[in-house]
Amino acid sequence: MPHSASSPKGRPGRPRSAAADRAILDATRAALVDLGWGKLTMGDVAARAGVAKTTLYRRWANKNELVVDAVAVLFDELELPDRGCLQADIEGVVRQFGALLARPETKTALMAVVAESTTDDALRERIRSAIVDRQKRLVVLGRERAQQRGELPPDVPGPEGALAAAHTAGLIFDLIAGAIVHRTLVTAEPVDAEWAHRLSTVLLQGLGGLD
Repeated sequence: MPHSASSPKGRPGRPRSAAADRAILDATRAALVDLGWGKLTMGDVAARAGVAKTTLYRRWANKNELVVDAVAVLFDELELPDRGCLQADIEGVVRQFGALLARPETKTALMAVVAESTTDDALRERIRSAIVDRQKRLVVLGRERAQQRGELPPDVPGPEGALAAAHTAGLIFDLIAGAIVHRTLVTAEPVDAEWAHRLSTVLLQGLGGLD
């Protein structure tokens, strides 16, 4: 199972079990689909996972933390294989992202935590660190690969250049993730090959590239 950077640090006692963690996170997503956010409890998850409720509380302080980590491990499945050019790399990860959000467990869990985070600043920050910041790695990797191919100019050296690169990576992530989330969760349209190509064209060439 992919590591969870947001998981609590180890506490004294018996070592954590990766199998138990996986069972708990799987049970959390299944319970969300069946029960919804409002009815979901730590007790429900413990019963489904076959563990004691105290086991959950040793790992996660509350339901919010547990659900975010249950979503985060799904997004850690996203990869960016080298497809030979930047546009193909973008289209590949866009379609992966779309397929992930089309899964009922991902859709239900993500919509639940995002809705809850509108009134919970701590939950919003956990989503940012556990999901958003972690997945920006794909943008960073894609830019570095494109720069090595000569498709993009190198970053300006020094702290200012690093800051500008970070801002650029954040903007690219916002544009791609925002478009995919809106298409899959709001308009319920497919993220197919044609749409992924048109999105990547706009990103790389602007609206004029669609003419």
